[in-house]
Amino acid sequence: MARVKSGILSHKRRKKVLKLAKGYYGAKSKQFRTAKQAVMKSGLYAYIGRKKRKRDFRRLWITRISAACRLNGVNYSRFIAGLKNAKIELNRKMLSEIAIADPVGFTKLVESVKTKG
Repeated sequence: MARVKSGILSHKRRKKVLKLAKGYYGAKSKQFRTAKQAVMKSGLYAYIGRKKRKRDFRRLWITRISAACRLNGVNYSRFIAGLKNAKIELNRKMLSEIAIADPVGFTKLVESVKTKG
């Protein structure tokens, strides 16, 4: 039985890893072993970053809503509690956009929360 040579597959795999490592500093972009480690680590950082981005944006939206609430004389937690009591279902992203783009509309939201809450 003929022996199986895996040179083509190994070359493809190495080429794929080195392509992903293109632009890395020094040996990380040239040598397969260091490139493989760097690509694995960068993939891990990218995965973590995708999760972190969601947290960061939520924090930004909350900060913006809080600032707009303080301008209208109510704090963030009372505002959110009031929205829930008034059965107004708006997510924080939309509330943040309203606070930036339409301050008058946001003031009306705050007033409706004050009357219900």
